[in-house]
Amino acid sequence: MLKNPPNGGRRAKPDENDTTGQTMAKASNVLNVRPKAANVSTGIADDDRKAVADVLSEIVGQTYRVLLRSQVVHWNVVGPLFQPVHVLTEQHYSEMFTAIDTLAERIRALGAPAPSARVTAGLDKALSLEGRPTVKGMVEELVEDHEGLARLIREGAEHAEEAKDFVTHDLLAARLAFHEKAVWMLRATIAD
Repeated sequence: MLKNPPNGGRRAKPDENDTTGQTMAKASNVLNVRPKAANVSTGIADDDRKAVADVLSEIVGQTYRVLLRSQVVHWNVVGPLFQPVHVLTEQHYSEMFTAIDTLAERIRALGAPAPSARVTAGLDKALSLEGRPTVKGMVEELVEDHEGLARLIREGAEHAEEAKDFVTHDLLAARLAFHEKAVWMLRATIAD
């Protein structure tokens, strides 16, 4: 118990001048704020910022698809390669989950809203094993997915560098390194 409570222990009175509920109206307005594009002036031309943010949004969507495909493989792998594939895919989808947040935050830093509807396009394909339910088939699909994402990231990194967006370029260079390493590790897992 406080020795000297505020107001001598009395309850605070409502604002006597606020008879119209303005305080509540102001409080409820905080729930109606929506993300929107911001005017950012950090040395990157507006058109370039928008183009880089669009590429990053596509990368976020593709990363979600590869993440989900990795989880599907993680859940469905069986046989002698169960342990290494199960562990490797968990490492991959965990890392991609963190990367998606970083990519989305970069989009926001560029002044654009983070992607939403665009991200869900093609998720049905990501959740399907497309008739290749063997370990080798599933891993080959993951290799193809990581390779496709690496190509998209490489294009994005080139565009970011041309736009003098070195932060995005460096972020994408790190993403590219991850996906190229994932391709190598997945291929090595199923090598004859």
